[in-house]
Amino acid sequence: MKGLEIKNITKTFGRTKALDNVSLVLPAGKIYGLLGRNGAGKSTLLHIATNRLFADQGAIFIDGETVVENDSATGKVYLMSTQNLYPENMKVKRAFKEGKFFYPGFDEGAACQMAAEFKLDTGKKIKNLSTGYQSLFKLIMAIASNAPYLFLDEPVLGLDANNRKSIYQKLLEKYAQTGCTMILSTHIIEEVAGMIEEIIILHDGKVLRQAAVEDLLAGHYQIAGPEEAMQAYLADKSVLHTQTFGQLLTATVEGEPGPYPDSLSVSRPELQDLFIEITNEKERSQS
Repeated sequence: MKGLEIKNITKTFGRTKALDNVSLVLPAGKIYGLLGRNGAGKSTLLHIATNRLFADQGAIFIDGETVVENDSATGKVYLMSTQNLYPENMKVKRAFKEGKFFYPGFDEGAACQMAAEFKLDTGKKIKNLSTGYQSLFKLIMAIASNAPYLFLDEPVLGLDANNRKSIYQKLLEKYAQTGCTMILSTHIIEEVAGMIEEIIILHDGKVLRQAAVEDLLAGHYQIAGPEEAMQAYLADKSVLHTQTFGQLLTATVEGEPGPYPDSLSVSRPELQDLFIEITNEKERSQS
């Protein structure tokens, strides 16, 4: 199979179980959103998928090949993480020049062009870059790598709104040109909602949801209206969340709205709002 197969991955750190029997099948050629609260296991999963960490049990395959001690498989993946793995004194332009030694398809010219567009000083040492420019440097490395798999962990950390918008456009252009597979792990869900095709929600080290974004949104709705009418309507519904504003009650509901009184109004939830409600509902069910 072309894509990423994650089979029964478990990973513990001391008494903390970061991943608990996680299994996923992610066909190639899509943009995935890997979502979860802090500590859900997102970064740990991406590091295991690129052989930077070893699982306690389970296996991960890229295009049918195991990632464990396998340069053929891991060489297909560029993982951008919050860690700086470059030598202390390496300058940006040196990293661009040496990129092809790790990724044969690395495009030094494209990297330099993007650096100029984003006003990234290639003569600076990587360690001396601000948080935002370190993110830009790593994103440029990822895009210019031409790796068929891009795993981006909190990719826009420290970037202003203008640069975030420009970077998202660069990523979409790369996807359109190459059909590469991307996994975006981010907390800024509203900004990537229009990019991602499939969502994976991790919660407490387990897969809480995996679904096409369109299907997930279509399977939920928000409804609002006078409290008395809402209480009657919601009596037999699968309600994730309710909130009261004076005499007005709003609710996020799983399923299809079906017939409802004229006094109520229905809309589709935003992806970020739905993510919050799904994880909150899980927390409530565990308490």
